[in-house]
Amino acid sequence: MQFTIKEVEHIAQLSRLSLNEKEKEIYAEQFSKILAYIEKLNMVDTSNVQPTFQITGLTNIERRDSLATTTLSNASSGAEMVEQSPEKEERYIKIKFSQ
Repeated sequence: MQFTIKEVEHIAQLSRLSLNEKEKEIYAEQFSKILAYIEKLNMVDTSNVQPTFQITGLTNIERRDSLATTTLSNASSGAEMVEQSPEKEERYIKIKFSQ
């Protein structure tokens, strides 16, 4: 497929790019070469090839969620919850923060 200058102008407008005439010709040629290569790739028979999603062999490391030993669910108010908490500062509950 040959890219036309008109198509390059349209893509440039959508991309908010201002191109001079020489750049438009260069991009038209480059886009045409890219599409020709994609057409060539589309001719390759991949019917017996298994899909590959990643090749590094890395897996996600996950940890199990667990309930905290101290629960504050029996508190009927915020002040009561602060009073029941193991660590507090003034009217705030102190928590351990780790990244």
